[in-house]
Amino acid sequence: MTADDGFVAPIFGSAFATELETLLHWRRDVRHFERRAVRETDMRDLLRCACLAPSVGNAQPWRFMRLRSAAIRATLADHIDDASASASARYADPAQRDRYQSLKLHGVREAPELMAVFCDEAPSAGHGLGTATMPEMLRYSTVLAIHNLWLAARVRGIGVGWVSILEPQAVAAMLDVPVHWSLIALLCIGYPAEQCSIPELERRGWQAREPWPDRLFER
Repeated sequence: MTADDGFVAPIFGSAFATELETLLHWRRDVRHFERRAVRETDMRDLLRCACLAPSVGNAQPWRFMRLRSAAIRATLADHIDDASASASARYADPAQRDRYQSLKLHGVREAPELMAVFCDEAPSAGHGLGTATMPEMLRYSTVLAIHNLWLAARVRGIGVGWVSILEPQAVAAMLDVPVHWSLIALLCIGYPAEQCSIPELERRGWQAREPWPDRLFER
């Protein structure tokens, strides 16, 4: 008897396909959060769904760290603000620089949940399968887990914001993680303070979503 004996794979109909596309449209990078806490059962559900992601060699290299310390949160927020100020100098055009400085780029101070996501670059699971020529596949696998979490959060009315304006090595040192862990994301998680059908960066005139056929090439 095999593991598949008697098993019937689910069939996903057109109604589900439509709902899935709606979910993808409504996934948002959230920066404005309500203060109310996220239920612990929901947080566990998000992590469980995240860990259903595919991974190279089934290595499951994602490592999630929930940041509970108020002192760490404050230090991270100050670090991100400093990095953002430095990043604004990249924009030679004064108007674009002013637009950049007007954007709210993170919710680290107010989001009820703060989570750092690392990739274990030397996991024992997976036995190195698929990484000999592309070791970065471990990081890509971790990104897929984050995307799973993001979609699972949106289904539950929970928002996620991915903070990337930071120095990964500085944050890793701040959180005292093993040397073979690489920071992939700092996530702000909580209930959005507002809902809008148009993503914030598009609404604020920073960048609209471009037509997907423009990203397709053939050889």
